[in-house]
Amino acid sequence: MAADLEEKTDRYEGLLAEALDAASVAPPDGTPMHDAALECEEMAASYLEDGRHFRDDDDLVNALASFSYGHAWLDAGARIGLFDVPTEGHLFTV
Repeated sequence: MAADLEEKTDRYEGLLAEALDAASVAPPDGTPMHDAALECEEMAASYLEDGRHFRDDDDLVNALASFSYGHAWLDAGARIGLFDVPTEGHLFTV
């Protein structure tokens, strides 16, 4: 069980990091939607950082939860048009 949790945690960290790199803010600068996109991006990046902190402390459950929450911020933002993201592949459910 622990090996499965470790593998999944590592995989989700990689997915979140890759998704952050792949997502770009879609709405024009100076609009409320642009500001919302920046907030979602900041939340995802913060959850990535938090997850890495938890993993460094051998708290894999909270690390996995953080990586999952971070990806959810990006995925939800992509679905409502805050981010331009790849439509093919495994990173987003658009």
